[in-house]
Amino acid sequence: MLRRQNVRNAFLIISFLLFPITQFYFSPFLIIWGASKGLITASAVIFSMFFLFSLLFGRVFCGWLCPCGAMQEILFKVNNKNPKTGKLDYIKFFIWVPWMITIVTVALLAGGFKRADYFFVMDHGISVSNIYMYIPYYIVILLFFLNSIIFGKRANCHYLCWMSPFMIIGRKISNFFNIPSLRIKSEKDKCINCKKCNSECPMSLDVNNMVKCDKLENHECILCGKCADICPKNVIKFNFGRIQFAKKNRI
Repeated sequence: MLRRQNVRNAFLIISFLLFPITQFYFSPFLIIWGASKGLITASAVIFSMFFLFSLLFGRVFCGWLCPCGAMQEILFKVNNKNPKTGKLDYIKFFIWVPWMITIVTVALLAGGFKRADYFFVMDHGISVSNIYMYIPYYIVILLFFLNSIIFGKRANCHYLCWMSPFMIIGRKISNFFNIPSLRIKSEKDKCINCKKCNSECPMSLDVNNMVKCDKLENHECILCGKCADICPKNVIKFNFGRIQFAKKNRI
């Protein structure tokens, strides 16, 4: 179903083009700044929504709507190598945990959250609203650009992303309670070991082995559907339901 990937690519390109408008809605710094003033910012609401959304849809945002994810996939043309993963995937949690502690600390020092200001430091909800706002914009672009061309495919998603832990934790909770949600399922008996799924996976997962082991759950899966769409035997499919073999695959 290449048409599905065309739609996904269109969503990603649009999200990247809108990034000058939306950047502060995903800002890790803005939420700290707002918390220090007792304000609930737009990014605080968005990150909370990521967690709730992931209970039913996992990391779909990462695969279909993330502007920085879009930029990284554009850079596949520059470096299409698989980055080192495994334990290194948890680097982002060593960023996320101190960040969350900082948010809580500054909020407590400010006497707690007193009100919401969703357009805090934004002009009419636009992030890059004057020439000075281009500085944080291009810092983020440069950081993600360099990490991608040095380490490979979606390296930022593996190592640096401060948003993905919300969704990973939400997914783990969903799996623990076996909540019906969007997943990928497989029919391993149909697999011919062509391993096209491995070569197409933007997150460098060993999808072929996941199919063979009947273990389709992986906290780095962004549910992009590329493995399903490239499979010549339709072994892999989207499914909204409970986890396959939940007792074995609970994570």
